[in-house]
Amino acid sequence: MKSIRELYLIGNGPSSSHTMGPAHAARLFAAENPEADHFRAVLYGSLALTGRGHLTDKAVKDAFAPVPTEIVFDTETMDLPHPNTMDLYAYDGERELGHVRVLSTGGGAITVEGRPDVATPDVYKESSYEEIAAWCKGHNARLPDYVEHNEGAEVWDDLYRVWDTMKRSIVNGLSVSGELPGGLHVERKAQYLHEQRHIDESAATKENRLVCSYAFAVAEENAAGGIIVTAPTCGACGVLPSALRYMQEQKGFSDEKMIRALAAAGVIGNLIKNNASISGAQCGCQAEIGSACSMTAAALGELFEMGVDQIEYAAEVAMEHHLGLTCDPINGLVQIPCIERNAVAAMRAINALSLANFLTSTRKISFDLVVKTMYETGRDMSHRYRETAEGGLAKNYCD
Repeated sequence: MKSIRELYLIGNGPSSSHTMGPAHAARLFAAENPEADHFRAVLYGSLALTGRGHLTDKAVKDAFAPVPTEIVFDTETMDLPHPNTMDLYAYDGERELGHVRVLSTGGGAITVEGRPDVATPDVYKESSYEEIAAWCKGHNARLPDYVEHNEGAEVWDDLYRVWDTMKRSIVNGLSVSGELPGGLHVERKAQYLHEQRHIDESAATKENRLVCSYAFAVAEENAAGGIIVTAPTCGACGVLPSALRYMQEQKGFSDEKMIRALAAAGVIGNLIKNNASISGAQCGCQAEIGSACSMTAAALGELFEMGVDQIEYAAEVAMEHHLGLTCDPINGLVQIPCIERNAVAAMRAINALSLANFLTSTRKISFDLVVKTMYETGRDMSHRYRETAEGGLAKNYCD
């Protein structure tokens, strides 16, 4: 498996697979073709169908700037190696200088066909939770210790930057009101949720309101193109920071504890990315929000110093009850239903933590099994429900 640093990417929203990945590919291709006087990008599959709403065309043009770029949205070609496929061409006049086919595989990661040199080396030899848990038990270690063992102590500096960015995205999101861009006329709700204290508000209601306000804040920042952290994607970026920030405020956890929790979450996200997918275009929203919820449940388990078996149960429960979740963004925007889903998943992660505290010894389903099931479910899902905006809410919504 790769480094968890490839899971936590800091950048602008609204979509890791539709903006971060294509922009990264365009920058690499531009550097390889400095003599080009214009570029052409052909977008296929989900990139073509929801690329305008996800700002793929803008991301690619900005990456190639100041050299002019032609963007082609090909919604007809179906025989693709991945739902997020794009062809990049470089020209000098009418002469073609170069061509690459790029797959944006989720979370900002890319694969260039025929170019294994683009891939980064593996950092972890274990590829299942069962193997990782065995290592932890054999070394009397926790998941963050496993991360440090494989990545070195310098990983903590990177995770501090990740945590600082997550906290800033909450603060920034809470400081803004008004309408999100894109034409759906969606009002920002984070600030309203955060400030609507009731005189006799129960502790449970307050927890729900605050966690949800933080999730809305980050997800709204993402929808507006603000700076966020993929966790594991842009579309699911509000789940992990909202639950962790709330727990830090309520329980007084140090930042050191928080980055260890991020390390534990990274192990879970890495396993899903390696053994299934974190791409909504490949497996639906279960691969994005479901993965984020699973990562968050594991992070909370680490915060409260649960054992590796309890953390596994929390992560498994969180994913199991997102199985089959479709990705059907209205108008191709990362707004409806995406923003609310971040809040709902953050609360579900907290509930998964509570269940793991009591019921771990009764579990029947392993985390590895639920990841395998999620991938199979996603592959069986109609393409209409895999980030194409051709089915579900995206099809039935009328303004």
